[in-house]
Amino acid sequence: MTIAAALTWLLAVGPQRGRADSDHSGEDEASKARIGLKIAPVDLDYEHRDRNLVGYGSYLVNAVADCNGCHTHDASTQYAPGGNLNLGQRPKKVNTGTYLGGGSDFGPVPAPGFAEIVSRNITPDKTGKPAGLKFVEFQEVIRKGTDFDNWHPTCSGPPNGHCVPAPFVGSLLLVMPWPAFQDMTEHDIRAIYEYLNSVPCLEGDPGNPAGADTKGKRCK
Repeated sequence: MTIAAALTWLLAVGPQRGRADSDHSGEDEASKARIGLKIAPVDLDYEHRDRNLVGYGSYLVNAVADCNGCHTHDASTQYAPGGNLNLGQRPKKVNTGTYLGGGSDFGPVPAPGFAEIVSRNITPDKTGKPAGLKFVEFQEVIRKGTDFDNWHPTCSGPPNGHCVPAPFVGSLLLVMPWPAFQDMTEHDIRAIYEYLNSVPCLEGDPGNPAGADTKGKRCK
């Protein structure tokens, strides 16, 4: 094949191959969305939402990132009785009473006397926003690790039980694996946000270092 013929072939086939890849990607996401809807452990609110996007978000949250593995009370309450695969129990049954409600205690960072890091409640609040975050804020959390609550600032003096010492940056989420999540596409992040919008609200805010869990107020 001459160079001219090869260029002609590339120009003719290249765009078609690109369209095929795009089509395959769409089919792949649709299949993941179907899986996501099937494995969602709670009833979902589809009102004014793209069902396929919610399903794809569920796939990312439940089958890929395991968000509930951290954003639940603790390992002992993550699963409902009789549904813990790690104990040889089948089928898997997620504890819907703690699902994504936060509460896992990762201990003080970096030592006793400093901030106790506890996972946040990322279910939608009474305004319908996951963890009370607008999408642009949620995207910044994923991309940059920004802690909009600023619950664990960098210490400006002696440890007070709520601050972290330099070189830790208190304005960032110190346990959440956002450095890995930051490379997700905007579409992926949007799907996760859409899914979190659709799950039931849980009361309480156990990650609040002041202990104000807003019981009875968060969802109403």
